[in-house]
This record gives sequence, C-alpha cells and structure tokens, in this order.
Amino acid sequence: MAKDNKKLKCRQQGIIIIFSPPTSTVKAFGQHIIDFSNLIWGTPLLVLLLGGGLFFLIYSRLIPFRYIRHAIQILTGKYDDPNEPGQINHYQALSTALSGTVGMGNVSGVAVAITMGGPGAIFWMWISALLGVATKFFTCSLAVMYRGTDSEGELQGGPMYFITEGLGKNWKPLAVFFSLAGMVGVSPMFQSNQLTQVIGDVILSPNGIQTGFYSRLITGLIITLVVSLVIFGGIKRIGKVAGNLVPLMIILYVIAVLFIIFSQPDQIIPGFRTIFEDAFSGQAVLGGALGSLIVEGVRRAAFSNEAGIGTAPMAHGAAKTSEPIREGLVAMLGPMIDTLLICTMTALAIIMTGVWMDPGSDGISVTVEAFEQGMPGIGPYILILCVTVFAVTSLFAFPYYGAKCFSFVFGAKYKIIYNILYVISISMGAVGTLRVVISIFDSAYALMAFPTMLATLLLSPRVIRETKKYIGKYKAQKSSKSN
Repeated sequence: MAKDNKKLKCRQQGIIIIFSPPTSTVKAFGQHIIDFSNLIWGTPLLVLLLGGGLFFLIYSRLIPFRYIRHAIQILTGKYDDPNEPGQINHYQALSTALSGTVGMGNVSGVAVAITMGGPGAIFWMWISALLGVATKFFTCSLAVMYRGTDSEGELQGGPMYFITEGLGKNWKPLAVFFSLAGMVGVSPMFQSNQLTQVIGDVILSPNGIQTGFYSRLITGLIITLVVSLVIFGGIKRIGKVAGNLVPLMIILYVIAVLFIIFSQPDQIIPGFRTIFEDAFSGQAVLGGALGSLIVEGVRRAAFSNEAGIGTAPMAHGAAKTSEPIREGLVAMLGPMIDTLLICTMTALAIIMTGVWMDPGSDGISVTVEAFEQGMPGIGPYILILCVTVFAVTSLFAFPYYGAKCFSFVFGAKYKIIYNILYVISISMGAVGTLRVVISIFDSAYALMAFPTMLATLLLSPRVIRETKKYIGKYKAQKSSKSN
C-alpha cells in the first residue's frame, strides 16, 4: 500500500504534511487537462470566434471603427450622468475590464504564443483583435440592454443575464453553463504563477535564494494577502483602484518597451517581416503547421483581450448608463489597447532581441530575457514593477467576475464563499506548472465562448436596431449644436 501511494512526508515546524497522490498520477492528470485544452480549441471554436467577429463587423457596417472618436469622448466622461442606473462610470468600467485583460496576457501570454507557435502567431492575434473590436461592441452593448437583478436585487450585467433576459428563461441552462465555466476561467492561478516566476527569476535567484516549492508558496501567500485587502471591498473599490493603476501600468510598460524597440531601430522592420513571413508558414516553430499557428494566435488573443469570452460584459454591464450602445462603443476600445498596442510592442521586443529562440525559456522568463538584453541591468527590475501592477490589477478584477457567476448559480448572499476560494487558489497557482495552469484557463475560456457567442449572434439584430436609434439621436444632437 505504501508503495502504491508513494506518500511523501514533509516536516515543517513540527507539522507532518502528507501528499497522497503519486507524482505519476498528478502528471497524468495535468496531461489530461492539456489534452482537453488542445481538443476544445479546434476548428468549431475558431469558426465561432473569428467567423462570428467577421459577421459582427460586416453586419454593423463597420460602425465600431467609424465611431472611435465618439467612443473616446464617452470615455473622457463627456456623457457621464451619475443619476443613471449602474454602479461605476464608463472610464471605471473600461479600466476594470482592462485590468483583467491588460495583464499577464500581454507580457507572458505573448511570450507563450511566440515560443509555442512562432512569431507568426502574433499576426493571428492581430486578426482576432480586429474582429474582436466588433465582438466587444455587440457583447457589451447587450450587457447593458439586458441587465438583470441578482437574488439581492442588485442590478447586474453579463452573458448570463443577457441570455436569460434577452433569449428567455428557457435558455437559463446555457447561462448556468457559462457561469460554471466562468468561475474557473477567472481563477487567479496564471497571474500568480507568472508573477511568482518573475520574482524568482529577477529577485530571488540572482541573490542566491533557492526558488523551490516553499519560496513560491510564500510568495503566493503574500500575493494572497494583498489581493484580499482589495477584493473584499467590492466593485466600487475595484473600479477605483483599477482606474488609478491601469493608466499608470500602461504608460510605464509602453515607455520601457519602446525604449527597447527604438534602441535598435534597424531591427524594427525585420521584426515585422518575421511576423508576416511566419504567419502563413509556421516554419519558425511548428514546421509548417499553419493550423496550429492560427490556433495559438487566437488562443493567446482570447486570453489577451477576451473578445467573445464574456468577462468584459460583466464589467461594462455595471456602468452607469441607460444607453447600451454608448457602453458598447467604450468597450470596443479594449482590444485596440491591449492586443493591437501592448501585445505588438511586447512581441517586437521579444523578436528583435532574439530571445524567443532560446529553448530553455518559456512564459514570463522569455520577456525577462528580452528586457535584460534591451536594458541591461535595470531592465528586469522595471519589468517586475510593471508585471506586479499588471498581475495584481488583473487579480483585483477577476474575483468580481467570478463572484457574479457564483451568485447567478448559487445566490448573491453566498458570493463570499467564491471570494474565499479565489484567494486560496492564488497560492495553488503560485506552485503550479505553467503548461497545466494555462491549459486550465484556455479550457475554461473556450467553454465560456460557446454560450457567449451563440447568444450574441441570436441577439445581434436587436443590437443593430438599438444602434440605429442611438446613432440617429447622436447625429441630431451634433446637428442642433452646429446650428
């Protein structure tokens, strides 16, 4: 029996901790997660995300791109009305959504895309993001059009609500399915895993501190404490904190990456050329497996901007507005900022420095090497400061989404249970394996995408009708002011 279980006993401060599952069992379980993630990210999901985004773009007659200037005006607070229904303003809604997307997906996710799929994966991230602009417009407009109330009477928005309120109560099983997947999809394990790794790479290891299980666990516990202080304050505190930190983290990261890029301007065009040349061949890493390259690009884009996944509508559904289209226009700015801007710069820094070809690095370690080469000595420390802000603000936003999903299924008065489970899982992610942790995210995101995109496609004619009304009023207001 002892041989079968291979129990590992560890003494720590007089307490015996017993890990019963054999190492082989844990590895096998992890491999099953990876295999499931690869299976579900197949052609049907790609058609749903890319094809759905293309449909939304054509069906809306490019409205999201035609009204970017108006979207920026809304974001600046020009149309804010504190008396309108909702909990946070337009800027805070976008900041909360961005705090969940502008994060490790832009730093570590890009590195994963390049090391697993090659530089060409970035091209398919761009395509996914461009189509995602239209998808975000539709999903987040619906989040305000069909808001519902939770069991405590609080106004809420998100796919689970626009499914039940827009399609009807008979569709509730689809909403429950989304919510169950959402509880897993917004878990903090990837953020804590990569933040722990970069702290080990940049701070602990160079100073002779061994980065083993216990150092990672201690780091995870510290992160848990910091996050707990914020998330138990609710969405208003999350919106306030995210609103203050998101612009700072974007500016700081952009300056650092631009320095790396323009310190070797002769490599910029070759860097873009590498992306385009590899985009249709996959020769760099995948040996010509173009389909796998496209999959990797779309997967990482989904993790970066989550267009079509369904988390952002939960943040934008809390916005103080009675104009659904207005919030949809604000939401569409997300993929432009996090994927087209920040991900592209990260990719260029990694490609131009050549660190992506190092077979011994993966995840955040690749980006650390790029910063070390681009800004010797100080680069990794700037990165760790950026990554800390990126990861922690993501960790602030995710429990809000998860608690919403949990409340929809089990009742709002029990959402504290989800928050407790959430903070516990931070330490689990800190000691986990990158490939398994990211596969958990990918699987959950895929499962969330099916109900989100299906409901949005079915409700899209109603979004178009509402859009025509809103654009008509907007043009009339402009005309009256000009006269």
